[in-house]
Amino acid sequence: MKISKNKKIIIKDLDLTKTYEPIEAIKILKDKSYVKFDETIDVAVNLGIDSNKTDQNIKGVINLPKGTGKKINIAVVTSEEKQKDAKENGADQVGGKELIETISTNKITFDILIASPDMMPSLGKIAKILGPKGLMPNPKLGTVTNDIGKAVKDAKSGQVKYKNEKSGIVHAGIGKLSFSEDDLLSNLKTFYSSILKSKPDSVKGSFVKKVTIASTMGVGLKVNMASLR
Repeated sequence: MKISKNKKIIIKDLDLTKTYEPIEAIKILKDKSYVKFDETIDVAVNLGIDSNKTDQNIKGVINLPKGTGKKINIAVVTSEEKQKDAKENGADQVGGKELIETISTNKITFDILIASPDMMPSLGKIAKILGPKGLMPNPKLGTVTNDIGKAVKDAKSGQVKYKNEKSGIVHAGIGKLSFSEDDLLSNLKTFYSSILKSKPDSVKGSFVKKVTIASTMGVGLKVNMASLR
């Protein structure tokens, strides 16, 4: 793969085989940024799982203590009496069966869809639209709930959903480059802790093989996992 001129400058004095302390890696990503926009810091966790085995795949949701720095558009499908609660807590789109009808036309302008349990049978009819996009509400992810207000508030305050890819890697954005080093470290530690807690019982041996962080336009730096505990 061809390396851009800017990336060549970045990696010129970096040892990409080295394992860095998390705070050191964060400082490097900040110092080496060369773009004018606020880059996202992404974490990649390589897991020692067999993704072909259903019971070894992981997914979850975590509220990052310092937020994500990203504007999240949230849609809520619920009964009329709960719609006020959704709106008061910052939901961007709120409705009942009429919103489901809109979604059925593939008109999707939201990042997260939250639903009350009574709406799930109706949502099931458009699962083929929502499922492939990762937008189908799921009780395990906290997006099917009777406490609509709390779910919206959590999602707005820095909630991150994650699941492993077929390669066994989990990716997530943990904040913006403009965040303080301490805030990024706090988010990184919280995310890593959530991954460790989600270890399936069927996984034997080392669960986490490697943790790497990178900025949108930067390089990936391997970090010391022991320092994230």
